[in-house]
Amino acid sequence: MSAKALLRRELLAARRLLTMEDVERAAAVLARHALGLPELAGARTVAAYVSVGREPGTRALLDALRARGVRVLLPVLLADNDLDWAPYEGTGNLAKAGRGLLEPTGGRLGPDAVLEADAVLLPGLAVDGRGMRLGRGGGSYDRVLARLAAAGAHPALIVLLYGDEVAARVPEEPHDRPVDAVVTPDGARRFGRGRGPAPVPRP
Repeated sequence: MSAKALLRRELLAARRLLTMEDVERAAAVLARHALGLPELAGARTVAAYVSVGREPGTRALLDALRARGVRVLLPVLLADNDLDWAPYEGTGNLAKAGRGLLEPTGGRLGPDAVLEADAVLLPGLAVDGRGMRLGRGGGSYDRVLARLAAAGAHPALIVLLYGDEVAARVPEEPHDRPVDAVVTPDGARRFGRGRGPAPVPRP
């Protein structure tokens, strides 16, 4: 088993120990900290995702961004594991899809819609002090990041995690790209290029 696969297994096992009350309580705090990030405070379009199960909750954040007038884009998983995008129009316009995901029911905008985003929320399982993220291993967001790089687009990359998922070091591969910030229930940290992570004051 690879180092990435082993770490994923350990982190997913730890998440399974969380109660839904733990998840909901953390989600409210995550939203508050995330909304204080300058990268989200000034964003007009944010590409995000709907958390499911015991993932760090995003729904409170999605609703808060929408209430601010931010255009929120949500992913729609394609047959080849690439991602299309559609606008978030509230929880009543989400439907169950494959792999237990929740997806928007609105009109599809195409995979290139993510290029319009000022910030992208990435799902993940861990991040280290360099900003390197460990994803779920499906490769969908590797395609998103490659699409952004190919277009010369540089939105802020942000990952939401639980506090114990900030690791000493995350195994990386040549195509992996660091994120700009991590948000946990303990607060937010931004990763400056060429320097250590900078804490963000709590709102």
